[in-house]
Amino acid sequence: MATTPLRTSRGSAAPHGAYELSEFFAPQRTPSADLPDPEPFLRNLTIGVLEVFAGVREVDQLTRWLTEDAYRKLMTRANLATRARSARGVPAIRPVYSLLSVHHSSPADSVVEAVVVVQGAARARSVALRLEGLDGRWRATSLAIL
Repeated sequence: MATTPLRTSRGSAAPHGAYELSEFFAPQRTPSADLPDPEPFLRNLTIGVLEVFAGVREVDQLTRWLTEDAYRKLMTRANLATRARSARGVPAIRPVYSLLSVHHSSPADSVVEAVVVVQGAARARSVALRLEGLDGRWRATSLAIL
């Protein structure tokens, strides 16, 4: 791991051995070889996200599977879905989904881009996800529901 010495306010280097703490406490990339097969994770995360939109699962239950940015976006969309459901007077019911297919590829080491297609009672939906290996596990850095 490359380390960057801290700089003082005048631009000179700080004493030897002083490094930015973010290098040590930020999420660390994990090579693909050290990560499990992403397909079960993709399946479970997709069902979890769709249950959040249906109102039967809290977004907080998916926190450990998402990066902060993906979590914030999911929270925003979940709140909009809740408002739309309450405006129509539709109760939250557990949806029944059938996973039709999971397609994934790895454009770089410790990165997986995937599309999961699911069939619900009313229509088929697809969920696009980007996973990155961080701190020894897969985490979703981006997701889109179509």
